[in-house]
Amino acid sequence: MAGSASINDVFGAFASPKPKAAPSPGGSFGSPTGAHSKSFAQRVVVGVGDMAVSNVEHVTLSTFALGSCVGVIVFDPVARAGGLLHLMLPDSTLSPDRAGKKPAMFADTGIPMLFNALRGIRAERQRVNILLAGGACVLNGPDQFKIGERNIATTRKLLSLYGLRASYEELGGNVNRTVHLNIATGEVFLKLPGREIRHRLG
Repeated sequence: MAGSASINDVFGAFASPKPKAAPSPGGSFGSPTGAHSKSFAQRVVVGVGDMAVSNVEHVTLSTFALGSCVGVIVFDPVARAGGLLHLMLPDSTLSPDRAGKKPAMFADTGIPMLFNALRGIRAERQRVNILLAGGACVLNGPDQFKIGERNIATTRKLLSLYGLRASYEELGGNVNRTVHLNIATGEVFLKLPGREIRHRLG
C-alpha cells in the first residue's frame, strides 16, 4: 500500500509534502505580508485531495462542495490547533503513482499525513476532537462504485485503528456540503442545501 503507516507512526509519518498552513506572526510559518495583528482574518481554502493545518486564531479553514469525498476536520482545544483534509478516494492502491504525488487524495495516506502535520503544530492525538462530513451519493443514476460509502467506511476504520472516533458526523445522503473550521473557537460551520449546522469541537 503506497505510503501506508503503522498505527504507532500515525503522528510520525508523511513529513512531506509540506501541508498548507496559514502564516503565523512570529511562528514557524512566518508572518503575513502587511498583517501582524489578531484582527487579520484569513481563509485557507482546501481543495479536493488536499489538506491544511493551522494554529493561528485569525484563520478559517474551508472546503467546498463535499460530494462523495469526505472531509476530516480535527481540532485540539488545548493547543488551539486544527486541520482539514478533503479526501477523494478510500485506498491509495487504486493509484499508487497519484498517491505518491498527492497523498491527501486518499484516506489511507491522507489521514496519517493530517495527524503528522497537526503534531508539528503541537496538537496531541489524545486531545483532538473530530468531525466527519461528506460521503454522499450525488449521481443522478445508480452509484455502482459506491465511492461515498467506501470513503466513509475506510475513514471510520482508520480512525478506529488509531483509537479515535468522530464526535460528530454529517455523512451520506445525496447533497453536497461546505465546511468551515474557525481556529479561534474550534467551531465548525456546515452548509447544506436548505440548512446550516454549527458544531463546536473545542
